[in-house]
Amino acid sequence: MSFSRQQLTYIDNTVNLKEHHMLNHEAGKTLNQKLPLGMVATKRWLQEQGLSLHYIDNSVRRGALVVAVPGVYYRDEARPTWQGVVASLQQMAKLPVHVGGLSALAVNGVSHFVNKRGNPVINLYSSDKLPAWVNKIDVGATFAWHGTKRLWPESLLLDQSVFRHYEWAKGFPEITYSCVEKAYLEILNEVPKHVSFEHADALLQGLHNLSPRKLDTLLKNCLNVKVKRLFFWLAERNQHPWFKYLVPTDYDLGSGKRAIAVNGRLESKWQITVPKEM
Repeated sequence: MSFSRQQLTYIDNTVNLKEHHMLNHEAGKTLNQKLPLGMVATKRWLQEQGLSLHYIDNSVRRGALVVAVPGVYYRDEARPTWQGVVASLQQMAKLPVHVGGLSALAVNGVSHFVNKRGNPVINLYSSDKLPAWVNKIDVGATFAWHGTKRLWPESLLLDQSVFRHYEWAKGFPEITYSCVEKAYLEILNEVPKHVSFEHADALLQGLHNLSPRKLDTLLKNCLNVKVKRLFFWLAERNQHPWFKYLVPTDYDLGSGKRAIAVNGRLESKWQITVPKEM
């Protein structure tokens, strides 16, 4: 059986159309798998997952993808949430990024989000700054970046024993956040500029069940002398049962005085200035 040129052209077009539909179907499956509802993705990352620029642009034109900010997208069925943005950052980031400090205490159930302006502040920790688009997406929260280079070595940021994982939506990528012990030391790094001595002391009063083993790991890895000295001063004040298992001479507490409280008194044992009233 022989076919005319017109018939062959028709067959070729039909095959190409079927292949196009199959490719689009596979791309659609990839998009749904890689970009769950409530999460976001950059154009570059979507391309790295195997989606063509042509497919991404077509998805925007037909409304399957929505532009959150230029170069960042979410699926049209659901707007992104702060949890989705954090999970997305952790999924796309080349270096570790995690929820820490006061935000991690909140996720741990120890504290809760308090912000007089209404929206929660989500404290994110990483060695590199967050991408500029993070705070341009309206998710009912503000993201605050905290650099880790003067607080934790890279090796600790890869140690899963000092992190926990939060299932914010069933079947979705989990959010990585600091364990209570690590979160508290991260909070001390913010004293007194963003967290008061009184707040730090009040938080520690409620932390009866900290793990001496985790604290030992964290204090041996912590790069910040101020944080370690402040921790020992507050821990000694509160005298929780776990404190007796920590030996200060096991840790590098540096030398010389550290001025932390402005116009404070010198705490001679730990060589730091603290509020006169404490």
